[in-house]
Amino acid sequence: MASPLDVVILAAGQGKRMHSALPKVLHCLAGTPLAAYVLTAARALSPRAIAVVVGHEADTVERALAAPDVIFVRQDPPRGTGDAARLALDALPPDGVTLVGLGDVPLVPSEALASVAEIAQASRVGLLTARVRNPFGLGRIVRGPAGDVQAIVEERDAAPEERAVNEINTGFIAAPTSLLKLWLSRLSPHNAQGEFYLTDIVAMAVAEGVGVEAHVVNDEVSVLGVNDRAQLAKLERILQRRKATTLMLAGTTIVDPDRIDIRGDLQCGRDVTIDVGCVFEGSVRLGERAHVGPYCVLRDCAVGDDTRVDAFCHVDSATIGRHCRIGPYARLRPGTELAEDVHIGNFVEVKASTLGAGSKANHLAYVGDAVLGSRVNYGAGSITANYDGANKHRSIIGDDVHVGSNCVLVAPITIGAGATIGGGSTVVKEAPAGQLTLARAAQVSNPRWKRPRKKG
Repeated sequence: MASPLDVVILAAGQGKRMHSALPKVLHCLAGTPLAAYVLTAARALSPRAIAVVVGHEADTVERALAAPDVIFVRQDPPRGTGDAARLALDALPPDGVTLVGLGDVPLVPSEALASVAEIAQASRVGLLTARVRNPFGLGRIVRGPAGDVQAIVEERDAAPEERAVNEINTGFIAAPTSLLKLWLSRLSPHNAQGEFYLTDIVAMAVAEGVGVEAHVVNDEVSVLGVNDRAQLAKLERILQRRKATTLMLAGTTIVDPDRIDIRGDLQCGRDVTIDVGCVFEGSVRLGERAHVGPYCVLRDCAVGDDTRVDAFCHVDSATIGRHCRIGPYARLRPGTELAEDVHIGNFVEVKASTLGAGSKANHLAYVGDAVLGSRVNYGAGSITANYDGANKHRSIIGDDVHVGSNCVLVAPITIGAGATIGGGSTVVKEAPAGQLTLARAAQVSNPRWKRPRKKG
């Protein structure tokens, strides 16, 4: 019977090479903090407990990663990975097996972590290693003549022949908890950094006759850590390409998979087309045959079948029905709900409003806190004046209403079904159904007026 598994994630470092006030593990990859990826991989192993060691900006990290299954342990002052792991084990049960890993290796596969934990279940030390093309700056795996793991040596402490080794430590190690606690208590900071190295336990295990076995991953990308913004950008493009490839293999046309950013969950129906430079954040659903034009930003929204979102549109927390036409240069703000066959044109903004089937606002307009019925035509330059300086008010516009150009509908107001609002009107009270309402000053011409001329 397998022993209980506990997981420790080391997330106490500042990440000085990021040159940022934000802790390194909270820098985002595809819209998600780095450490959150490691937490997700760890949760796939169904551990008994997860301890996250925090240090630099501990309060900030704890707020960002807080979850019912996470225990936070603070390391202050920072004294190395060995010290951090020791503190975490003090907060965990003494039995079972413990897997220790780094919070800045976001693409580590849960299957690889499971293999390392399985080695530890056999009362051995499990390591996750990789063979890489350029091992510069990374800890090397030292093996004996028979190929057995003997030690992990950090580059600063490595001899020239050890630096020539291309098998590196990825920062994930598992062992029986009782042995791990014993070895951690014996660590000393006799190294170039003056820190307690977690990796020193490997040599201790070998000296005591405890077997050490490495699970070697073939895909070095999956174990790349993030130490600076250049490495973060490299991983961003790798992950974005993976997401794009998954969508394309499922039937989505992505015009250029190197120019798309999916920062959350994007689900596409059949025959969706996505043009260049689009950003998808949060949870986005695109219906069948939907088309998203270039340089659009869609966040937490749903787009219906056969709807076209043209270039440079921003859609945030909105629901768009079937056969709609949006943009270019349109903005749909939170609370927008569009029925089928709605047209929202260039430089039109809609906020906290619903538009019924067949309604149109095609040019230079604002619809805020309003309910528009079906087949409403909302003219260019018209707005709902929904804010009185203290509170928001609602406009109700019935079916088949025609609002002329450059109108101001001062909320709260009701426009009856079939009404027509003459262009240039400022409407402050109810407009009767089926009638023409005009609310504008009479036109005056002055035949004696002379246009001013510049002096001199």
